[in-house]
Amino acid sequence: MSCTHLESIGLNPPTPAQSVYREDCTQCFDSIDDPSGVDVCLQCFNGGCAGDRMHNKLHGVLRSHPLVLNIRRTRKVVVRDEPPAKMSRLAIAAETEEDRYDTALTTKCLDCNIELDSAGPKLAPMVESIMKANTFSRKEEVKAWEQELTSCEHILMMHQGEPRRIEQNSLSHCSACDLKENLWLCLECGNLGCGRKQMGGVDGNSHGLAHSTEAGHGVAVKLGSITPEGTADVYCYKCDEERIDDNLGLHLNHWGVVLAERQKTEKSLTEMQIEQNLKWDFSMTTEDGKELRPVFGPGLTGLKNLGNSCYLASIVQCLFDMPSFRERYYRPNDDLPIVQDPAEDLETQLRKVADGLWSGRYSKVDEGVHPESEVAHQKGLAPAMLKHLIGRGHEEFSTMRQQDAFEFLQHLFKLITRSKHQGDAKDPTQPFRFALEQRLQCLSCRKVKYSTTEQDNLFIDVPLEKIPGDEAAGTAESYKPVTLEECLDNLTVQERVELTCSACGSKDGFTKQSLFKTFPEILVVNARKMAVVNWVPIKVDVPVIVPDESFALDRYLSKGQQDSEESLPDEPESQAPAFVPDETAVAQLEAMGFPRNRCERALHATGNSDANAAMEWLFGHMEDPDIDAPLDLGGKPGGADATADPEKIEMLGAMGFGAPQAKKALKETGGDVERAVEWLFSHPDDQGMFDDDAGTASGGDAAPKEIAGSAALPANFQLQSIACHKGTSIHAGHYVAFIRKTIDDTPRWVLFNDEKVVEAYDIDEMRKFAYVYFFKRV
Repeated sequence: MSCTHLESIGLNPPTPAQSVYREDCTQCFDSIDDPSGVDVCLQCFNGGCAGDRMHNKLHGVLRSHPLVLNIRRTRKVVVRDEPPAKMSRLAIAAETEEDRYDTALTTKCLDCNIELDSAGPKLAPMVESIMKANTFSRKEEVKAWEQELTSCEHILMMHQGEPRRIEQNSLSHCSACDLKENLWLCLECGNLGCGRKQMGGVDGNSHGLAHSTEAGHGVAVKLGSITPEGTADVYCYKCDEERIDDNLGLHLNHWGVVLAERQKTEKSLTEMQIEQNLKWDFSMTTEDGKELRPVFGPGLTGLKNLGNSCYLASIVQCLFDMPSFRERYYRPNDDLPIVQDPAEDLETQLRKVADGLWSGRYSKVDEGVHPESEVAHQKGLAPAMLKHLIGRGHEEFSTMRQQDAFEFLQHLFKLITRSKHQGDAKDPTQPFRFALEQRLQCLSCRKVKYSTTEQDNLFIDVPLEKIPGDEAAGTAESYKPVTLEECLDNLTVQERVELTCSACGSKDGFTKQSLFKTFPEILVVNARKMAVVNWVPIKVDVPVIVPDESFALDRYLSKGQQDSEESLPDEPESQAPAFVPDETAVAQLEAMGFPRNRCERALHATGNSDANAAMEWLFGHMEDPDIDAPLDLGGKPGGADATADPEKIEMLGAMGFGAPQAKKALKETGGDVERAVEWLFSHPDDQGMFDDDAGTASGGDAAPKEIAGSAALPANFQLQSIACHKGTSIHAGHYVAFIRKTIDDTPRWVLFNDEKVVEAYDIDEMRKFAYVYFFKRV
């Protein structure tokens, strides 16, 4: 059947750059697996659910796009007579969609309320192109688990020495030791050297690397990984990266290695990485070996892992458990935002996730997801659109690599704070904010200076005290458990700093102490369990003992300046140092081997208080061209001009910052745009600098802002949720969330392990692997 809309509307197949939303609705998690399926717009390829919520019709009316392709699929009953193939690549080796599902396709016009002939000359190519196009999630994943390896100049420009046939039989061994496995062939000279000791118990003495250093040769191939098809592990020591050699067969033949004669005998680097990643899991069984009991209902909905997105799932579960996020975004009785592109709207996607987690609509058994398990779990919601939107334009979060869950929390808070909160819709990050007050007192004249910083999280350093292992008893080396109270005591303890007093000129130094000026409704604590081994920061598993019941933080509240205390005079702006680095932190960083200029630059960028934060910043900015330049914050003549540079203000304005904020940020960072952006993100509530005219015009806008949080006592807090991490690095391993829920009128801990949502019994894992704590004021 035809209609006037089909005849009058021009249809063009999706281009490779266009997203095709044919898996789930862009405004809720109803999907093609539901009875009504999803209607894909034939004009812009938006996906709208066709069930009772009718987001398909909402889109059709808003955009005047009536023509859609309805997609519905049902799972086939598959009987396996052999075990699944072993995973051999860093990719999800799964059956095709055709193997697992039956798919039904129908084209229709929503305005005319009729079905159309899908086989017609105008619709047939559209249907085919939509079904062949990468889905949105697939397009964004870019082969989620698969590494994107490339060649490099050292391979492309490589000159091989005089050809010869290397020994490659059972007697082959490293040229510098007797190891016969994990051997790497230098493609430039034919040397055989053993590799580095690798995860999974593979031995190695790094003689391949030593040869590269001595001879200046960069490219090597792992002998045991070579396959007849021409694949192998190729590594460039000069790039210190795994690479691809497009002429591998030719380069190997130069040394008498014929691909057709080779057989793969060892695990590849990729296989070992898969094996290691799969080991980082949390216990899903009780002490007697039974699987933990799944739980279902509102607030008990799992999130599917999109490759390495468990860092996102753990934080999202913890945040949306908090009242401010639930009330702000779970609004089942409110209309959705009217936007042209729901998938690109942060408000819509946060509302979509809130509905998915709290409606209970999707928290149900999916028998076909884990057929190997006796216990049925949920299918889980795939937050692909939210992940793409949050990560868009971000160097790290736009990738499919594992990321730091706490850094993700900070980034999400920045985006939400900058988004619009109209009417009675409040900023859900506000209850997380509080003020810390720093007190400085001169040791000579006893005068004091108080300063306040507003923040939405707290860093605590966890003391590390090793407990030696006992070989006879079979116990490994571990770390002594510490209490949260010990960590807070260390954070708030009075310490001495080397500063010159502006009042009396004494160089005897100051005492410094930081305490709470106000407390938040929700206190986020990041437990930094880091040790530096060979200049590399390694995460260690230290149990932090946190009371299960509520506890008071009253003694950590600052008393403020007392009547008997005399304030230090304010320094004239022309004489005030632009930045005075914390000497204790500088000393710690210099002890790690960082030059003074780098230490000062890192401390300035991270708040001038935490050596660990500065260290992490340094590891992320080693390639900055000015990393070794002295820190210049515009104190010299001409600095003011740089601060008020119209071009820089315009650049920051294009990012969504107002001119007063841009001016203030540039002033604080000496006109450096990149650091001005970092400063703006870490000072979201700063009103900025107003010119005289602007200040007059703005009237009350420049009035002092009420400080966040509350100083009311008692300040009792109780642990509500934890994002836990298992692994030696925050950029690898696995994240889960433990959240306190009420089930059957009884408070219980629930483990959110991606799509699996189960009752948790082993709180030792919570203590040992806890990374980000969420405390609720009670």
